[in-house]
Amino acid sequence: MKSALHNSPFRGPGGKIFLIGFMGSGKTYWGNIWAKQSGLAFYDLDEVIEKEQHKTIAAIFENDGEAHFRKIETVALKSFTEKNDCIIACGGGTACFHENMLWMNANGTTIYLSATPQYIFDRVLDDKEKRPLIKKHNEAELIFFIEQKLKEREPFYNQAQIILPVTELNEESLSTFNY
Repeated sequence: MKSALHNSPFRGPGGKIFLIGFMGSGKTYWGNIWAKQSGLAFYDLDEVIEKEQHKTIAAIFENDGEAHFRKIETVALKSFTEKNDCIIACGGGTACFHENMLWMNANGTTIYLSATPQYIFDRVLDDKEKRPLIKKHNEAELIFFIEQKLKEREPFYNQAQIILPVTELNEESLSTFNY
């Protein structure tokens, strides 16, 4: 497993760090903390999309469907081609569509924040109404959905250059990463 954050050098000046992983794994939370520590700019891809589209991710899913959302998401992701020295928290499915994982690996450092299904369940349960893929599931269905979707997505997530279990993350470990 490619895990130790401090043993994996950041790609230097002009580099981008793409945080990937399942919803609820802490990409936005840890990305914000890391950006503040490092002085790098921070972007949440979902927020970028919502600002550009003038509607929420949930509304895009509901009105236009997931396939349309994934196309918009890829365009938003690739808009970072000219941005440098930044951390980008990607959506949970970003790595799994339109060869986005290949693009991210070629254009920056990818870090998979890996989490167990139970960890994810505990984090998303209270705000599932904001998450289009899970809002219709009751608790029993939700844990099953997370387990199945995680199995489906892990082959993409595991292509990341760094795999970091979220249980190993803390502010000190982020501050030791060579950026």
